Amino acid sequence: MKITIRVLTALALVVVMMSCNDRAAEKRIAELESRLAQMEGNKGATSTPVTATETPTLPEEKPEGPLPVAQFEKIEHDFGTINEGQKVSYTYKIKNTGEAPLIIQSAQPSCGCTVPKWSQEPIPVGGTGEITAEFDSSGKPGINNKTITVTANTWPKVTTLRFKAMVVEKPTGANGPVK
Repeated sequence: MKITIRVLTALALVVVMMSCNDRAAEKRIAELESRLAQMEGNKGATSTPVTATETPTLPEEKPEGPLPVAQFEKIEHDFGTINEGQKVSYTYKIKNTGEAPLIIQSAQPSCGCTVPKWSQEPIPVGGTGEITAEFDSSGKPGINNKTITVTANTWPKVTTLRFKAMVVEKPTGANGPVK
C-alpha cells in the first residue's frame, strides 16, 4: 500500500514538473491527488478537485480589413547529401499576393545549427522578399530535418518552412590526419 502511494506521489510530481501550465496535466494531477487521499484513508474527508485559476486562452480571430498573403515559392528544401562541418544555405522566396504590406516579425529556427535571415522591410503588395536559412552541419551526422517558424502579419500568422539534409559523418582516422 505504501509503495503504491509513493509511486502515485512520484508520478504526480513528475506530471507537475513536466506540465508547464498545461490544463490537462493540472486536471490529471487533481485526479491523482484525489486517488492518493482516498488510498491514505481519508475517505471521510471530502476532497475538492483543483481547478486552474488562469483564464482559458481563446483562439485568435482573423483580423478584419485588408491583409497581406505570403505566397512562398516553396516551403520545403532538400540539401541532399553533405559532409559534416559543411555550411549550406537556401533562400525561400516570398511574394505578397495580399492587399496590405507584408511584415515578417520573426523567423525562429528549430535548433541552434540553423541561422535564418529575412527581409526586415515591409514587402509591398505584389512585392517580393526572402528568408535565407543557413545550416551548419558540424556535429550533426545522419538525417537532419529542421524547421523555421515564420511569424508575420498574415492569416494565419505562422508558416513553417522545412529543410532536410543527409550529413555524412567525418571520418575519424586511427592514425591521425593524412599527410
